[in-house]
Amino acid sequence: MKIGPYLLRNNLVLAPMAGITDRPFRLLCRELGAGMAVSEMVSSAPQLQDSRKTRLRRDHAGEPGPRVVQIVGADPRQMAAAARFNTDCGAEIIDINMGCPARKVCNVAAGSALLRDEFLVARILESVVSAVSVPVTLKIRTGWDSTRRNAVQVARMAEHFGVQALAVHGRTRACGFQGRAEHDTVRAVKAAVSIPVLANGDISSAAEAREVLAQTGADGLMIGRAAQGRPWIFREIRHFLEHGTMLPAPNPLAIWAILSRHLERLYEFYGEHQGVRVARKHVGWYLRALGGAEELRAQVNRAERGTDQTAALSAWFGQQALAAAA
Repeated sequence: MKIGPYLLRNNLVLAPMAGITDRPFRLLCRELGAGMAVSEMVSSAPQLQDSRKTRLRRDHAGEPGPRVVQIVGADPRQMAAAARFNTDCGAEIIDINMGCPARKVCNVAAGSALLRDEFLVARILESVVSAVSVPVTLKIRTGWDSTRRNAVQVARMAEHFGVQALAVHGRTRACGFQGRAEHDTVRAVKAAVSIPVLANGDISSAAEAREVLAQTGADGLMIGRAAQGRPWIFREIRHFLEHGTMLPAPNPLAIWAILSRHLERLYEFYGEHQGVRVARKHVGWYLRALGGAEELRAQVNRAERGTDQTAALSAWFGQQALAAAA
């Protein structure tokens, strides 16, 4: 799949997720099969551009390209300025957020709330695309609610203004993350435009990935929550799409090798104090499918030092490996 001048190594993309898709997680997903990874959204508000949180969110040091920064906001001039600013800081693709359903984002008429105002959508798209020389992409939902599914209209508008790829989450803003994503709208969007379209929503296995591609005709897939605690899902999907066979699930030692690399990067990226705290949610996601780890999770959450977290996890995974080999 190609976005502007960038030919991706495959058509699997890590979705932007606030508080999750930081540089350590993006690097890990790229190493485990993702063809591209999108940063956490950064605000277009000028007063937030130099905050520590924003600086960390746009940190792509050592990350393979293309480096994608997602911007969020509702003011066309601010969005254009944010696009220029992030491009100057090294962004190679600018992604516009019109899909976030979070109340604090929608309450300021940003994210998926923009889908209620197609005139404002047009002004933002035109302003951002005109402001930068790098490709601009767009992430949307199917609409504001079931009575206003306007993804096809917005997609046509995006193509008209020069957006070079589009990701569609198969839910309205009103759905949040409830119920099952529907991909009929994604299929309609794909039929309406000639730019690459990524299907997003409830793609949590290799079999589902193949089914959604067949159902929608999409050019690629964007994977979000299914990668939490399971970054190797990209490798599994890629293998299944290419060879038609399932990779075996990683054993405890393989999972620990991935998790320990993730933890090491979190401690280095955030510093130990914050890194230990950020690690807690990731550890919870890695352990949720393994079962019998409630006390371990509590121990990890109590730990104040990285060495204490890793020691507890190393011992537990070692025990799991011995039990599996017995």
